[in-house]
Amino acid sequence: MIKRDFTGNRLANYVSYNGVVYLSGQVPTTVEEDIVLQTQEVLAKVDALLEKAGSCKENLLSAQIWLKDMAGDFTKFNEIWEAWIGDNEPPARAAVEANMARPYVLVEVMVTAAVKF
Repeated sequence: MIKRDFTGNRLANYVSYNGVVYLSGQVPTTVEEDIVLQTQEVLAKVDALLEKAGSCKENLLSAQIWLKDMAGDFTKFNEIWEAWIGDNEPPARAAVEANMARPYVLVEVMVTAAVKF
């Protein structure tokens, strides 16, 4: 059975199927152009959606990360990411520089995780 969590007609917050949950890309709502603040906010949103979907960051399988300024923000992003991951085994991950849909968005994160059993 496919389970979807909607907030609108364009996309689902997450889709789960066959024990795996796929989150849509999460972006910050803050307009402050601070990579630390935006990363913390985005990872908190990821945590909340994973919990709602019956999973958690300990069950991450993969992560895709988009940064507006790879040269300027990659190190700071990784510091926040590593603190968030903690002692958990990290997922497979890719990070790239990208143009964002809104000018104030510095980071977007999309993850896939196993559902807790």
